[in-house]
Amino acid sequence: MLNIVNLDVNGELHEIAVGAGEILTDTLRDKLGLTSVKKGCGVGECGACTVLIDGIAVNSCIYLTSWAEGKKIITVEGLRSKDNKLHPVQKAFIEEAAIQCGFCTPGFIMTAVEIAGSGKKYTRDEIRRLISGHLCRCTGYENIINAIERVIAENNIRDESVV
Repeated sequence: MLNIVNLDVNGELHEIAVGAGEILTDTLRDKLGLTSVKKGCGVGECGACTVLIDGIAVNSCIYLTSWAEGKKIITVEGLRSKDNKLHPVQKAFIEEAAIQCGFCTPGFIMTAVEIAGSGKKYTRDEIRRLISGHLCRCTGYENIINAIERVIAENNIRDESVV
């Protein structure tokens, strides 16, 4: 049985028919073409599918699309500014060489947006704990932590509507 849900994704409203058990990852990738949302483990362990829902980093592979009704969803595609500039977190990831193969990167970026947008200062150990729900087989995490530290130190999250 299909249900109609209204989703606010990256600032655009969508009316979509979804099955009762359809997960948000499938809706975002297959119906909206937002391929930054990766299908990794499918059980909320790897973080590759992370998106922001009302400013909170969520594993979309264990989140039903119907639960997102009336909530604001942001994917990496929604981070660019209106003048097409990268979000400060994206810039920090590039500048700190925190990207290897790129599969896990969108999920890390979305979690980093939440972390940096909190306005709090974190130690490296606290950042390490905050990103512990993400798996990366390439970087060893140090450059990712450096990027998050950088954007927190620069304190220039430009778009309050994202976080």
